[in-house]
Amino acid sequence: MTQKLQSIDPRAVPLPHGTEVTSRVDRMAGEVRVPQGAVGRVVASRDDEYDVQVVGGPVTTYRRSELLPRKEGQVRYAVRRAASWDALLPCVVLEATVGSRAWGLADEGSDTDLRGVFVAPFRHTQGLVAPPQDLVSVDGSATYWEVEKSFRQALRGDPNTLELLFVESARALDPIGQWILDERDAFVSAEIYGTFGRYALSQLKKLEQSLKLAKHRSLLLDWLREDKVTSIDQVATRLVDATSIGAPTPADAQLLAKEYIKQLYRSMYDQGLLASRDFESMIQFARTRDANFELPRELRPKNAYNLLRLIRSAIAWLQLGRPSLRVEGEFRDRLLEIKKGTVPLDDVLVAAERMMPDLEEARRATKLPARADLRRADALLRRIREEVARRHIEKVPGPFGTEAPEPPEVDWEES
Repeated sequence: MTQKLQSIDPRAVPLPHGTEVTSRVDRMAGEVRVPQGAVGRVVASRDDEYDVQVVGGPVTTYRRSELLPRKEGQVRYAVRRAASWDALLPCVVLEATVGSRAWGLADEGSDTDLRGVFVAPFRHTQGLVAPPQDLVSVDGSATYWEVEKSFRQALRGDPNTLELLFVESARALDPIGQWILDERDAFVSAEIYGTFGRYALSQLKKLEQSLKLAKHRSLLLDWLREDKVTSIDQVATRLVDATSIGAPTPADAQLLAKEYIKQLYRSMYDQGLLASRDFESMIQFARTRDANFELPRELRPKNAYNLLRLIRSAIAWLQLGRPSLRVEGEFRDRLLEIKKGTVPLDDVLVAAERMMPDLEEARRATKLPARADLRRADALLRRIREEVARRHIEKVPGPFGTEAPEPPEVDWEES
């Protein structure tokens, strides 16, 4: 560990979601003993408790003192991320509640997700250490983008950024935030046809493919338990023979089957079930785990309902020339059914396909400009940077003047 990190207690640094960790104690998860030294990823946290998806094992709960970050780089990242959050949170100028609570689709279990824009203080933009482009809370429920990054995202028609700017809950925390809200229509263009509508349809088709993969999962794991299975090509051939994979030629079917298998072991690795993202690790998993072990579902209903919502939002925005992000009536009821997982994904995809003619017609007839107003966005960004510089030079009270946080100390790791 580098000299700079030697003084940091790895038992105390924050553990953001997704952090790879090693356990310091034995733990029982139901009837399963998870030994000291088990490796996994943080999947949830609350106060001093962390839920960890143990590689090849169950989700297990630990206290913070019972976990260590697995890699030095993760310690460095966690420290840097926490320091940025603490120092720059006062520099947030715009904030909104997003997600299901903004769309009118929240239920008892819905999280409260915050998104926003912060501005790097003047001194943070002048040295060799680049200012952070994101501020993210430890639990992942709040994310703020630096103003330049948020502008670039919005100019590309990014749905998350445009919804942040236009949801009813968007609120300015500083006059700079109000400047952004006053100019937000500069970021709107007919490109939402692709970034909202066509993007959502493509993601639904990927979900449909994942559904097919999930149906083949048990079959694949059964085959991998056989000693004679040694290669991905063998399993792909059996998958083609045993299932109706639609493809123009047998060779295409073989390639598609191999892609299904690769998606499976990548998904299992992302869930913390495999030690490595490869076929050999999936074989080891199949041959060492109980045959009755059930994998977590990789198909989340909220993905499907949100993608359908995006298509409807694109149609309305293109038709009306203004956003309509909250859903109501029968469409809202349908989305809630999808969210609960009571609607087959095939039905959701059919519904999305039926919306495509309306999306195409809305694009054809829209009065929205073909491109976002790049010059207005550039002028606004310059105005914001100049205002932050003015507050710094004139020592105006607040986070951009007299109370501005010190920039991080430069060293070889940071520069």
